[in-house]
Amino acid sequence: MIGIATTACTGVVAQESDWVTLFDGKSLEGWTQKNGTATYQVEDGTIVGTTNPGSPNSFLCTERDYGDFELTFEVRLFDAELNSGVQIRSQTEPVKAGEPFGRVNGPQVEIEASGENGAEAGYVYGEACGGWMTPEAKLIPTKTFQDRDWNRYRIVAQGARIQTWINGKAIEDLVDEEKLKSHPKGFVGLQVHGVGDDGPFSVAWRNIRIRELSKE
Repeated sequence: MIGIATTACTGVVAQESDWVTLFDGKSLEGWTQKNGTATYQVEDGTIVGTTNPGSPNSFLCTERDYGDFELTFEVRLFDAELNSGVQIRSQTEPVKAGEPFGRVNGPQVEIEASGENGAEAGYVYGEACGGWMTPEAKLIPTKTFQDRDWNRYRIVAQGARIQTWINGKAIEDLVDEEKLKSHPKGFVGLQVHGVGDDGPFSVAWRNIRIRELSKE
């Protein structure tokens, strides 16, 4: 049937019209950088984030907040040395003197090159709010992330449950009631991790789409 897409593992049937494109492929309209001095620019229909020496973690954030949603995007790490991630339901702390934005904090879905031994790509980390949300016993490195190639992420956040997939493979299925209380909704943020004086290293995103879900 044209225009209908079935969402596996969630029991929801999604209309194609439910989806909203967060990145138009031409500009950063609808996005604002919070924290850090990494650069974000549009190149060939992608958002490319590049490290800046000495910068702390940087985040390019949606100007809208989202609570329950399904988010899909493609991401590519040009350099295995760069760790990255995508913030969901995130917030900023109160602004300190001389800073335009407070510290970004909230759940982050990990983006990390697999390397020889695998990595924690797809697991959930509490950025500036407690560290790993994925229990230590479940933090088992995998090689699902394809180094220096495009990887498709899917994230479903509904209530206290957060599910993630990379390239169609289920990675995380987490329930965290406490984090839902502190971060029930917030912005989506594209992270360029601080790397000290190394680099420059780059990461790119494309085909970023979201659809909001009911709380049922």
